[in-house]
Amino acid sequence: MVLVVALVTCGDDEGEGGLAMTRVLVVDDDFMVAKLHGRYVATVAGFAVVGVAHSGAQALAAAERLRPDLILLDVYLPDMDGIAVLRELRAAEERDPGRAPVDVLFITAARDAEVVRAALRAGALHYLIKPFNQAALQEQLRHVAALRARLDGLAEARQEDVDQIFGPRPPGSRELPKGLAPHTADLVEHTLRAHPAGLSATECAEAGSLSRVSARRYLEYFADTGRAEVTLKYGGAGRPERRYRWVG
Repeated sequence: MVLVVALVTCGDDEGEGGLAMTRVLVVDDDFMVAKLHGRYVATVAGFAVVGVAHSGAQALAAAERLRPDLILLDVYLPDMDGIAVLRELRAAEERDPGRAPVDVLFITAARDAEVVRAALRAGALHYLIKPFNQAALQEQLRHVAALRARLDGLAEARQEDVDQIFGPRPPGSRELPKGLAPHTADLVEHTLRAHPAGLSATECAEAGSLSRVSARRYLEYFADTGRAEVTLKYGGAGRPERRYRWVG
């Protein structure tokens, strides 16, 4: 079974903390799979399932009625395939300029290059190959939420912002500021990726066998380019500790 995740940026519902809630429509011909994916979605903060459909026609009708922000869309449906559903959604966007555009993430067990090519031509953002676990889908949802939040706050995109949307450029193509070395940047990136809960500059320096000053420069570079998230940890006297988490 092949699944598509279509992401629609619209809706004004708010979740916890006043953040925009991502409203999800789940589409799958298998009732149990649809229910399972709904459960996965519900575990991610800021996401809520607003409807379920089990055919292409139902999916199109539900998308028109609910205008969800995100659609989990099965490719193999009883009446039409998911790519055709996506094309119908694209056509609806063209007919109605005020309609929010749909971004697409394929989640698929199929490895046929033609399926991947068709998905890309239809406007797919990315895809996951099945089988996948709950954490894999959760990661994709968080990544999409981060992209939406970043784009919503931009008036003009930098290359780093574009890279986050379309994927990173090939190794060696990303220019670093003067004084930063590619191999050290790769080391700090690897260290951050290996510690998903986040690190301070001191912890990163120890893990990567770098000086704290050097680690801090690269960490701040990643934060400035949107590939690392900075949080402040308060406790004790003095300034709060800056902690970095990879999000790129």
